[in-house]
Amino acid sequence: MKQIKLFIELTRLKKPIGFMLLFWPCAWGLTLAYDFSSDLNNYFFYLILFFLGSVLMRSAGCIVNDILDKEFDAKVFRTKNRPIASGKVSIRLGMFYALVLCLLAFLVLINFNLFTIILALGSMPLAFTYPLMKRFTYWPQLFLGITFNYGLILGWSAIKGQIDVIPIIFYIGAIFWTLGYDTIYGYQDIKDDEIIGLKSTSIKFKGTAKKFLFTCYSILTILFIAGGYYMNFHYSYFVLLIIPIFHLFFYQVKNFNLKSPSSCLIAFKSNNLFGLIILMNILIVKNL
Repeated sequence: MKQIKLFIELTRLKKPIGFMLLFWPCAWGLTLAYDFSSDLNNYFFYLILFFLGSVLMRSAGCIVNDILDKEFDAKVFRTKNRPIASGKVSIRLGMFYALVLCLLAFLVLINFNLFTIILALGSMPLAFTYPLMKRFTYWPQLFLGITFNYGLILGWSAIKGQIDVIPIIFYIGAIFWTLGYDTIYGYQDIKDDEIIGLKSTSIKFKGTAKKFLFTCYSILTILFIAGGYYMNFHYSYFVLLIIPIFHLFFYQVKNFNLKSPSSCLIAFKSNNLFGLIILMNILIVKNL
């Protein structure tokens, strides 16, 4: 029982925001590409596969992250009690768990077409090298965005069997979404990170945080509008887009307090709602 609790803690399964932020772009890409005049069984089947893949890969990613960051986590108040940093779980056992999770994720992956499988396997180096980036660059959040939103491309290719300009537009927009929300997340640990020498956009833009977030979310807005235009979406898409955009600018950017870790966490978690609203928007216009 103790090992199960440690495994759940290690993989953050009690904190679903992580795998949901990985899942939403997958669902967006899938929904953008799907023909809803055909059988819906495939849509829900792929949606379940992407959800399972998101949970498994995020869990494996957390373990690899904790192994690579073991020494740093031990020096940060919020992370010092994580299973690997505290020594409750060995690195060898952690690696075993990560390999099992990756194997299960591969069993999920082989249900897709060959092109999607190859694309997904090509993203693996990104997924497992991201934690190293904060040692070398102030832009680890950019690498996270490239990795976390890759599922949007996979969702599209799972249906179309190819890459088009449309998912790339949405993908780039989603990268700026992650760049914004993970910068907010980073303000929880900014004092400890500065002391131990880690880098992040939270540190780089700490004097102009809200301007940086405004810029990120403005680019996201422009690209999501452009994506809707190229998809020839009904005007209702652009009207409904006001809701999630309002959320980003007037809830997150305006209200979060970078000096309050609890405020940052609340703003960060609210992106789960943003992901759901965007999905519902696409579903509505695709079924008009």
